[in-house]
Amino acid sequence: MRKNKIVILFCMLCVCVSVFTGRIARASELGERYRLCKVLILSRHNLRSPTTSGSRVLYSLSPYRWFDWTAGPGELSMKGGQLETIMGQYFRQWLEDEGLIAANYVPEIGEMRFYANSYQRTIATARYFASGMLPMANIRVERHLALNERDAVFLPKTPSSFSDEFRARTVKEVEAMGGVEALGKRLEPDAALVAEIIDFKDSEYAREKGLSSFTADDLTFDTDTLRLSGSMRVAGRAADALTLQYYEAEEHDSAWAAFGRELTMEQWQGIARVKDMGINAYFYLPTMAGQFARPLLSVMRDELAEDGRIFTFLCGHDVNLATVLPALGVEEYTLRDTIEAKTPIGTKFVIEKRLGEDGEAYASLKLVYQSAKQMQGREPLTPENPPMIVPLRLTGLQTNEDGLYLFDEVVRRFDETMAAVDEIS
Repeated sequence: MRKNKIVILFCMLCVCVSVFTGRIARASELGERYRLCKVLILSRHNLRSPTTSGSRVLYSLSPYRWFDWTAGPGELSMKGGQLETIMGQYFRQWLEDEGLIAANYVPEIGEMRFYANSYQRTIATARYFASGMLPMANIRVERHLALNERDAVFLPKTPSSFSDEFRARTVKEVEAMGGVEALGKRLEPDAALVAEIIDFKDSEYAREKGLSSFTADDLTFDTDTLRLSGSMRVAGRAADALTLQYYEAEEHDSAWAAFGRELTMEQWQGIARVKDMGINAYFYLPTMAGQFARPLLSVMRDELAEDGRIFTFLCGHDVNLATVLPALGVEEYTLRDTIEAKTPIGTKFVIEKRLGEDGEAYASLKLVYQSAKQMQGREPLTPENPPMIVPLRLTGLQTNEDGLYLFDEVVRRFDETMAAVDEIS
């Protein structure tokens, strides 16, 4: 019996090695036939403290004590810096293997660009990533405004000046989703779980407002500001803090993040849905997504065309990924091993430009992110333990037999998207 078990384990190991080496061989073959010559990354900042961590509102939502955050409100946490450094180290290995950079590479002026929104968490994320990817280089992170002022490239101003046509289309798209009432009703079971975990009914906030739970009955959509409001939005604040506690927890101590309750992955995903209620709606509101993404699309398009630029890192927020991807016509995708459905913390939207043996330029698009387990455990990312990598497809464009798009067609998609937005702005 023992001998049979050993044989079975050996066979399983052989299969795993075969699959792994086959994956590496295919990646190497692609690199040999399509030389990597440019990489553009749009990144969400890494793990932060709640933006309301210093406010009375968050602490009034629960009688329990929240995590003692290692950073000020909305700033990158200590663990967030570590996770982003790990991701930068992985990209260094990948870019060296692809031959785009040499070991201990120090870029020439203009070869690389690191540009972040002017918030502490986005600037710090870019710095930590750069330190992991280019440890021998003194990388300057570009920002255009004073610290913690919103750069309109990443966070456009309130849409008070948008055209009547834009507003009409947006309202129509909200109605096509079933309206905000339907959105709220779908999330009520998840919001009820949030309320139960934080013991909301016994909180100071609940007593002051005369509430016992979060409800969708008062959920509204303001057509002037294009924002959601109501008690479900308050539930989103609590869900945000719970989600951040989940990532701050070590893998074996996830119950601590839920104030002592053992939750399933599905329950944590429900909590994240409440947190992302507004953000995820962008994926299904193409008019709003296009308008919000327009400034960033312009920067990305220019970076793709910039001669001599081999690497660009743009660091913003979840809303940037939630608008740029649908605006470009990225097809529906599913992420695994994460509690956030569309734009997990630290996610990178990666566009590669490759030169084929036929002389044509090609492009591939993908999302790269750390799994929940990798984040909780601060796991090193290596070829043997890579981050999650999800290929993306664009509606209406065809790939070749290797899954690559013609580079010029991808650039044209940027141009067409921006032109369409400008028509209704």
